[in-house]
Formats: sequence, C-alpha cells, structure tokens
Amino acid sequence: MKRFYKDAAVDAGDGGFRVLLDGKPMRTPAKAVLVAPTEPLAQAIAAEWRDVPEKAELNVSHLPLTRLAATGIDRVPGQRARVIDDTAKYAASDMLCYRATAPDSLVQLQIDTWQPLLDWAAERYGSELAVAAGTTFVTQPHRALAALRKAVAAHDDLALSALYNLTHIAGSVVIALAISEGHLPADKAFAAAQLDELYQLERWGSDPTATQRHENIRRDIEAGARFLALLGDGRLKG
Repeated sequence: MKRFYKDAAVDAGDGGFRVLLDGKPMRTPAKAVLVAPTEPLAQAIAAEWRDVPEKAELNVSHLPLTRLAATGIDRVPGQRARVIDDTAKYAASDMLCYRATAPDSLVQLQIDTWQPLLDWAAERYGSELAVAAGTTFVTQPHRALAALRKAVAAHDDLALSALYNLTHIAGSVVIALAISEGHLPADKAFAAAQLDELYQLERWGSDPTATQRHENIRRDIEAGARFLALLGDGRLKG
C-alpha cells in the first residue's frame, strides 16, 4: 500500500511509548498496539514512518526498526523458547570457530579479527569455544554452549527479535551478543561477519549482485545494532 498518513508521533501509554499515525496508535500485523519500552526507540520508529516519501509504496526496507519491534511483539512471546534455541544453536557451529588453512594472509586475518571476539565471549560468559582448521566439525564443550544459551535467554522479547536476526545474518551468536553488549559496533560486526567474502572480493573484484547483497547485509546489521542500542538496559529481562 502507499503512504496513507500525514504524520507520525509518539506518546506515553500502555506501559511504554506508543507510535501514533495521525493520532491513532500504530498496530502490528497481528493487530497489537505497537508499544516500545523506551522513548528513544519509539521516536526512531516514528521517524522511519515520517521519512517514507509522500505517495511512496510502503516497503519493509523503509521500516527495519518497525519490523523488528513487530516481530518481538507478535511472534516471540508465543514461541520464546524456540527462538532462544534457534539463536543459541549457532554456538555449536559458530562461524568464528572455523578457520581457513590457506592462504596465510586469510589465516592471519581470521585470527586477528575473530579470535578477540572468542576471547571476549570466554571472559564475558565463561564460554570457551574450540577452534578448528578447515571444515571438520568440532564438538563444543557443553558448558560453553549452556553459557551462551543463558546469555541469549537473558534478552527480553523485543531484543530477542533483533538478536535472532543478527545471529542468522552473521552466522555467529558471538557476533550478535557482542553487538548487543555494545562491545562491537555495526561496521566492525559487518566486517567480521563478511570477512571471507570481503577478502575474496578484494582479491578478485566485485559484481553488482554481490555489491547489493553486501549492502543489504550491512543495512540489516546496522538496523539490529541500532535497535538494541535504542532499547538500552531495557533489552534485558528484568
């Protein structure tokens, strides 16, 4: 549908901050009132709607924060355990744990970029993940997997929506948690998540399809990181 409203605003109500379109509370696809727990997040969502060009077709690419909030409201509460499991399971085969064997420049780049993130997770959560050379599957310690699952489960429903999305995009729950904790900014998260592909593109060149794909990934990571930052301390369960 095309833009059907003139203005977007925010007011306090329903235990948080509602986004209003022409004075009426915005609703999610499941018809729930869209309520953000923090005013900065509500204001950012309202800004997305204000920034949609006049008479433009509404597109999810215009509204990444709205999409994450609606998913957290509509879909996560009814299947919270499944979302936690589907996010935490990435720890068993986290991308950061599988290293190239050649060329030496790629091997060193992975060590320099990925190992500090694994070291951070080990210190932060007590989750020491094993590293393998090549694609041979490595069984991770149960204690490490349990610790990372606990870290995922500590997020509230809205934050879990973003965390799941980031984990899926990055192929790494460690990267997603580092973003959530404010340890890893979006640009470095993108570089870490796309390290192998960016390395190959630098050597062999790009093409329009790859460029667009990387731009979409960059945008999604930036949206997830911003969403979690706008939630602030409210991203964690009380």
